[in-house]
Amino acid sequence: MYANDNQPQYLTPEELSARFRSEISVRTLANWRCLSVGPRYTKIGGRVIYPLAEVEKWEAARTVSSTSQYSRTG
Repeated sequence: MYANDNQPQYLTPEELSARFRSEISVRTLANWRCLSVGPRYTKIGGRVIYPLAEVEKWEAARTVSSTSQYSRTG
């Protein structure tokens, strides 16, 4: 599922893991879904996909400029 500029609008758990250089595994993403702590996702026909816009919002909410701003919550 791609936007007009050939950028995906949705990412599979495998693609999202690769986006994070596999530092966050597919299994961790599954655990986060159960705990409601990861990026928002959509489930269609039993398949999980992550809207790119939601992933980018989730990333932006966790972007900090110093370690004093870092929080380990959600």
